Amino acid sequence: MTDDIPLLLVFAAGLLSFLSPCVLPLIPSYLSVLGGVGLGGNTRPQARDATKHTQFYFRPRLLRAAVGFVLGFSVVFITLGILVSATFSLMGGISRYINWAAGIIVIVLGLNIIFDFLSFLNYEKRPLFQKTMSPGIRDMPAAFIAGAAFGAGWTPCIGPILTGILFMSGQSGKIGTAIFHLAVYSAGLALPFLLAALFFDSFLKHGSRFRSYLPLIRRISGILLVVIGLMILTGRYSALNILIQKQIFSYISWAGTKPLPFRLLADALAWLQKF
Repeated sequence: MTDDIPLLLVFAAGLLSFLSPCVLPLIPSYLSVLGGVGLGGNTRPQARDATKHTQFYFRPRLLRAAVGFVLGFSVVFITLGILVSATFSLMGGISRYINWAAGIIVIVLGLNIIFDFLSFLNYEKRPLFQKTMSPGIRDMPAAFIAGAAFGAGWTPCIGPILTGILFMSGQSGKIGTAIFHLAVYSAGLALPFLLAALFFDSFLKHGSRFRSYLPLIRRISGILLVVIGLMILTGRYSALNILIQKQIFSYISWAGTKPLPFRLLADALAWLQKF
């Protein structure tokens, strides 16, 4: 049944992790520390496109640091996926009861994101910036370590969603499946992070507009977790997968005659359907 897990759902979980209220507002600080880029934009630009109203500065050091950072947390998440999958596999005959317990836990985590009734879950560790990072982590190995610290220690927002993906992927007991799903989740979290690094100045200029949507994003994340929890509890992956595929096919047909961005997204969704 876990082979029917929709990849779009897993990718969306990673994207929502990036957009969570305790990650998105701090992205400028992450990137500034990683690349040694002042928030005031005082560093010298590497490249410039003066033909646009919004100037584009290409900072190769910042982009390299961002790549190392996302590789770091991706390795941590994939390793956790392997461990959870192996644990489910070893449980053997009692795996059904583990699934029930995991589903209930994920549902409670989702409801807590919406209603915030478990105050002890609001504790977070920040070894990344408070202890281990110095301004200007410009080499990939150091950024990789920082990303691993992020993956291991930043728990309040990404933790519940990550837990849901770990439990959902681990149900099959297939390590390869878990690796693939956690790689897709990591890609969902990494892609906007890399885009923010690439278009750093534009992100600083326009990123604050997203903050008004953070309460809505929080509720969407909670609903997603409740859905994932129900899927873990009941194993009803196929029904949701069929529903999502119908919506994707409808969008692909609609986007065929639309502008390029819509067609590119349709091509990406069509590519995902091959897996």
